[in-house]
Amino acid sequence: MKKLTIATSVLALGCGTAAIAGGHAEKVAVLETYANIAEANYADSLSAAQNLQAAVNALVASPSAEALEAAKAAWLAARVPYQQSEVFRFGNAIVDDWEGKVNAWPLDEGLIDYVDASYGGPTDENEAAVLNVVANASFTLSGEAVDASTITPALLENTLQEADGVEANVATGYHAVEFLLWGQDLNGHGAGAGNRPWTDYAAGAACTGGNCDRRGEYLKAATDLLVSDLEWIVAQWAEDGEARTTVLADADAGIAAILTGMGSLSYGETAGERMRLGVMLNDPEEEHSCFADNTHNDHFYNGVGIQSVYNGSYTRIDGSVVDGASLSDLVAATDADLDAEMQMKLAAAVLALGKIKTAAEAGFSYDMMLERGNAAGEALIMGGVNGLVDQTRSIERVVAALGTSIEVEGSDSLDNPNAVFE
Repeated sequence: MKKLTIATSVLALGCGTAAIAGGHAEKVAVLETYANIAEANYADSLSAAQNLQAAVNALVASPSAEALEAAKAAWLAARVPYQQSEVFRFGNAIVDDWEGKVNAWPLDEGLIDYVDASYGGPTDENEAAVLNVVANASFTLSGEAVDASTITPALLENTLQEADGVEANVATGYHAVEFLLWGQDLNGHGAGAGNRPWTDYAAGAACTGGNCDRRGEYLKAATDLLVSDLEWIVAQWAEDGEARTTVLADADAGIAAILTGMGSLSYGETAGERMRLGVMLNDPEEEHSCFADNTHNDHFYNGVGIQSVYNGSYTRIDGSVVDGASLSDLVAATDADLDAEMQMKLAAAVLALGKIKTAAEAGFSYDMMLERGNAAGEALIMGGVNGLVDQTRSIERVVAALGTSIEVEGSDSLDNPNAVFE
C-alpha cells in the first residue's frame, strides 16, 4: 500500500487561556482516572500482543493453515484494546513520539517482502519501496551497506523504520505484522482480504514465496519489538511513570491534553485522514488495516476510546472496569445541558461507527464501501464521518465552557477538499 501524503491543518478551539473551570482537587481526580485508564488500556494492549507473540512463535515453529489462522485471530484481538488507546495521542507528547513505532500507516510493503507485479518498483519518493528485506540478506540503504543476514528487532527499528527519512518505510508495528500474516489484498473493491498461504512459512520444498525462514525471522522480530514497545508505554503510565507524572503536573494543562486527544482523534485523524479521504479518493488502500480488512473495527474502537475517556470509564478485556472522576463530571458541574449534549454526540458517533462495523461483519467490507458510485457504502462511511465531526463541535463547546483553548489536528479532506487533488 504505497503512501499518499496529504497535508493536515491545525484547528484552534477555545476562547482563551484562563484557568479551567472547576476546583484543583476535582481536576486532579479527573486526571488520575485518565492516567489509570491509559495504564489499563495499554496493559490490555500488551497482554493481547503477548498472546499474538505466542501465536506467531507457534506458527514459525510449526507452520500450518491452523497456526496461521490462530495468529491472524490473535492479531485481530490485539487491535481491540490498542485502537481505544489512540485517544491518548495528540495531547501527550510522549505518546506521539512513540506511536509511530507501533501503528504507522500506510506503508510501502515491498520494503518488507514480495509484492505483486502490479505494485510497481522504486519511486522518486521512495527508492526502497520494493527493497524486499525478506529476500535480501544484504543491501545498500541510504548509501550504506547493510548486513541483514539475521533479521532482528534492532535491524527493524534502527535501520529500516522510516529508512531514508521516508514515512512510508514502515518496518515495525501492527501493520508490518498484519502484512506478514495476510499478505497484500489484491481484491481491489471486491470481497476478500489478503490471502497469504501458510506455506509462506513452510520449510524446505513446501515453501512458497521463497525465503520462508527469513520471513519467519522478520515476523518474530516485528512481533517481539511490538511487545517490547508496549511494555515501555505501560511503564510510562504506571505510578511515577513519565506520562502519568507529566499529565498530573499541571491540572489545567492535563485537562487540555484530554480534550486535545479527543478532538484530534475524532476530527482530523479518524473523520478526516482515515475516513473522508478514502471516500474522496475511492481508494481501498486508504483503509487503516487494508491487508486484514479490519478497518471497520479500527474506526469503531477509536470512537469507543474517545467516549470512554470522556466518561472516565474503561472496560478491560477481562470484563473489569476502570473508572472514577471524569471530564463529564467536570463539564456537568459547569453546564449540565452541555454535558448531556456531549454524551449524546459521543453515543451517536459510536452508533454510526457501529453501523459500519455491523455491515462489514455481514459481508459488506469497508473496501467495498469505498468503491466509486457505491451510494450505500458512502452513506455508511459518511455517517461515521458526520458523527465524529458533530461530536467535535460539542468538544469545541466544552473547551469554551471550561475556559481553555486547544489545537486540534485538521485534515485537508475536511478543511480544504480541493487541496486533496492538487
